Amino acid sequence: METDLPWYADLGAEERSWIGLIVQAGIGDFIDWYKQNSMQMSFGQVREASLFNASPRALAGTISLHQTVDLIRLSFEVVEQNLDAILDPDDVADVQEGVLRYGREAAFATAEVYARAAEVRGAWDARLEALVVDAVLRDETDDDVLSRASAVGWGARGDVAVVLGAVPQNRTEAGVIDAVRDAARAAGMDALGAVQGHRLVVILGGVSDPEKAAATVVSHFGEGPVVVGPVAADLGHAYLSALAAAAGLRAAPAWPEAPRPVQSEDLLPERILAGDEWARVEALEGIYTPLADARGTLVETLSAYFAHGTSIEPTARALFVHPNTVRYRLGQVADLTGLTPSQPRDALALQMALALGRL
Repeated sequence: METDLPWYADLGAEERSWIGLIVQAGIGDFIDWYKQNSMQMSFGQVREASLFNASPRALAGTISLHQTVDLIRLSFEVVEQNLDAILDPDDVADVQEGVLRYGREAAFATAEVYARAAEVRGAWDARLEALVVDAVLRDETDDDVLSRASAVGWGARGDVAVVLGAVPQNRTEAGVIDAVRDAARAAGMDALGAVQGHRLVVILGGVSDPEKAAATVVSHFGEGPVVVGPVAADLGHAYLSALAAAAGLRAAPAWPEAPRPVQSEDLLPERILAGDEWARVEALEGIYTPLADARGTLVETLSAYFAHGTSIEPTARALFVHPNTVRYRLGQVADLTGLTPSQPRDALALQMALALGRL
C-alpha cells in the first residue's frame, strides 16, 4: 500500500489500522462468501454490512470513494497474484472467477456506503439550511444562526436580498435549492434556500442590484409572480427585505402585468391597498415627506397636475404660473422621489402618497 498508494503514507496510525481491518475482513468474508456460493453453484451479492462492519463509519470521512476503490482494487490484485502459490492448479480458474465477481460486488457495496453517507449529510444540510432561512425570516438571526449559515456555505459577503415565489411543480426540494445555489454561485453570489409550504424562499448575498440578482434565479421558481425585497446590510437584517418581499407577493395579484421578477417597491400601491403598514410608512417617508419638506409648492403643483388630468397647460393656468414652471417642479418631484408623475404607475404611487400625507 505504501508503495502503490501515495495517500496511504499520509494517514495516521489509527486510520491505517482501520484499513487493515477492512482488508482482513474482506479476505475473510470472501472465503465465507465463496464457500457458501460454491455449494449453491452460483455467486450472490456481497452484503455491505459484512464487508465494512470491521471499520467505523468515520472512515468514510477520512478517505474518499476513489481512494477506497483503489484500496479494494489493490487488495484483489495481491490476492490474485498469490492464488497460484496457495491453491491446487485445478482450483485456480474457479477461484479467480469468484475473486472477480466478489470484487465487482464489493465495489457496489463500497459505492452504497458512500452514497448513503452523502444522502444523510445532504439531508442534514438541507434541514440546517431550512432552519437558518426560517430564523432569518423571523428576525432571530444570532451568532448561532450565522454559524449555521456558514456551515451550509454562506459567505457573508455584501448586501443581502430576499426573493419569494411559488415552488416549481415536478421538482424535488433538494433539486430546486441546488439549482438556485448553482445559478447564484455562477453570478458571484451566495444563496440560501428553503421551501415553506407552496412558497420558495431564496436569500441572496453579495447583491448590488436586487432586480438583476433575482433575475439570475427566477427561472427556478414556479409559475406566478416572483418578488424581490430591497437590499439589506447583512444576513442579520435580511428580515427587512423578507417583510417587503412577502407583502409584495401577497399584493402581486393586483398587478397582473408586473414584470418577473418585480421589486417590492414597485408594488407599493398594491401593498398599500392590501393593508401593508410598512408600505404606508415607505410612501410617507420616501415620497410625501421629501416633497413637503423641499418646497410647499411641489405638493400643491402635484395635486393640481393630477386634478387637471396630468395636463401641463391647465395646471399652469390653475396655478397662475408659466407651463415651464410646472415642468420644472415636476422634474423636482422626480428627482426627490424617483417617480415620474407622467408615468401611470408612478402617478398612482404619488397620488396614494399624497392621500396618506394629508391623512
